[in-house]
Amino acid sequence: MADLFAAAVAVPSFVTAVDEPDPRLNHRSRLRARFMQGGAEAMPDYELLELLLFRALPRGDVKPLAKRLLRTFGDLNSVMAAPPDRLAEVPGAGQAVVEQLKIMEALGHRMARARVIKRPVLSSWSQLLEYLRTAMAHQGVERFRVLYLDRKNVLIADEELAEGTVDHVPVYPREVVKRALALNASALILVHNHPSGDPTPSEADVTMTHAIRDAAQVLGIVLHDHLIIGKAAEVSFRSEGLL
Repeated sequence: MADLFAAAVAVPSFVTAVDEPDPRLNHRSRLRARFMQGGAEAMPDYELLELLLFRALPRGDVKPLAKRLLRTFGDLNSVMAAPPDRLAEVPGAGQAVVEQLKIMEALGHRMARARVIKRPVLSSWSQLLEYLRTAMAHQGVERFRVLYLDRKNVLIADEELAEGTVDHVPVYPREVVKRALALNASALILVHNHPSGDPTPSEADVTMTHAIRDAAQVLGIVLHDHLIIGKAAEVSFRSEGLL
């Protein structure tokens, strides 16, 4: 282990360096072994976060940083979804840490999306909701996306059309329908999130949904649903009788 720290610790020539195991490295090895043997179920969130941070910070004790991130943002999902500038404000979360967390967030979204893209949406509803929760439930601002379906209700495109503030996102029905025509879509599902956590539709949400429905109907495009994603639940306009 002497070589590992030679650049950081200068040992006088008259002192005989003695190799001693670094307890921090032992901790990393034990944590990795426990994960490979028992999986994530037996590990608390801060330990899973430690495993991610090992890649970004190859030396040092990352447990304090993992716990600091969780205290700051509340839970693991919120840590992963936090904007880069907010992450960078946490002491110890430098560029390498921010990059690692955002890469893992992108991988998680991509994996969840792969379970629904190019598949019949209406027969894969639970997978669709899981994907949307992963992608949107912990965002700090409202985001509006549209799922475009073909005649067999297969998801052919999933696109974010607008980003707003903490309580509003601008949506233009003409743009939604124009994009549907470009994709030769036959049906739509609208989705947006409520950063407050409460998925209850606002009057503006209902008005906007009806405007898109009416514009789509003129061109023979069906609006199947509008989903509002909260932190712990979601609301379906179709289920609530709003469509």
